[in-house]
Amino acid sequence: MSIIKTVCVYCGSGPGTNPRFVESAIELGKSLAENGVGLVYGGGSIGLMGAVAQSVLDHGGRVTGIIPDFLTKRENALTGAQELIVTHDMHERKRLMFERSDAFVALPGGIGTLEELVEQLTWQQLGRHSKPILLANIENFWEPLLELLDHMRGTAFIRPTLPLEVLKAERVEDILPRLRSAAAKASDDALKLAPEVASRL
Repeated sequence: MSIIKTVCVYCGSGPGTNPRFVESAIELGKSLAENGVGLVYGGGSIGLMGAVAQSVLDHGGRVTGIIPDFLTKRENALTGAQELIVTHDMHERKRLMFERSDAFVALPGGIGTLEELVEQLTWQQLGRHSKPILLANIENFWEPLLELLDHMRGTAFIRPTLPLEVLKAERVEDILPRLRSAAAKASDDALKLAPEVASRL
């Protein structure tokens, strides 16, 4: 069984218009800390990023922030994190976030959040990893994306031979159980694969 020790959270550097977005970020941070799961995130101290990271810290958890140098002032890098990694560019940031994480959660956010999420979905679809990916569908924020993915399936651009496994949770308390269940399944499935295939995952 694959154990989730760290979760990468993608989310907005702003708070959004709905108070539930910030509340959910705080709840998720608390849940990660209380379950001994480390947070890997974009390194800022503002918006949902700051809310989830500060909540992890407030509840005794561990935070790894990864931020490119040019964003350290714009997103007010969280110097209180146990580990703050400043990268040369966005590509290095995303690579390290991937390497440091056992699963991915997307809270509400903007173009940057969407871009990071879609990259992980693409890598998963192409068989480059089997780490769970979950949409925290707070107040149905991700419904338009889920409808678009269904449309892509319906028009055969997401083909059955390239499956896409997107988890979804409307409640914060469901996030970790669903990630853990998916990680256990991925671990079991990997055992059934040929060694040369399993080694790529």
